[in-house]
Amino acid sequence: MSSRDVVLGRVRRALADVPAGEGPAGPPVARDYRRVHGARTTGQTVDLLAENLADYRAVVHRTDAEGLPGLIGRLLAARGARTLLVPPGLDASWTAGTDVTRVEDRASGTPRELDAVDSVLTGCAVAVAETGTLILDAGPDQGRRRITLVPDHHLCVVRVPGQVVGSVPEALPRVAPDRPLTWISGPSATSDIELDRVEGVHGPRTLEVILLAAAQEAE
Repeated sequence: MSSRDVVLGRVRRALADVPAGEGPAGPPVARDYRRVHGARTTGQTVDLLAENLADYRAVVHRTDAEGLPGLIGRLLAARGARTLLVPPGLDASWTAGTDVTRVEDRASGTPRELDAVDSVLTGCAVAVAETGTLILDAGPDQGRRRITLVPDHHLCVVRVPGQVVGSVPEALPRVAPDRPLTWISGPSATSDIELDRVEGVHGPRTLEVILLAAAQEAE
């Protein structure tokens, strides 16, 4: 008996109790799983996001709109960044007074040109607290997905609490499945068979997340 026969035999046995004429779109699939896990205040949800982001080795900062340009400027200066890649729809006030050369996100940009950029600054679509995950959907303030995969340093601004949800089921209705989604949980990393962690293999080695709150909520 060939491997093909074995596989087909298992498929037939699995389908043995399916009524004749019933197709994949037949019985509705139950979607009654829990969307919310436990009870948390808005502040606790944001704190959980910050904790899980840090657990994934992202660097987390908190500020308000007034302090954002200065914080971004200090973070770029600390890295010695001279060029900053920005999406076309990014709020220009975020980089006001920043002493770097802005690089526009162009369709004609090559991977080599992207690799030469020191840092990239984006917003996000939604952030999941329970998993410490940022979801980008190529919106105007996020740009093409490749700009967050090639440069070595990614600064991502998350508006809190508006862009923060507790769970993945809560996040899914807020993103369109037909858009190029990028799910980011910490800086790019992988491990070999010896469990030696290597960062920056298929994305930025450094992920810094700025939780942008209203002035009275910033810490």
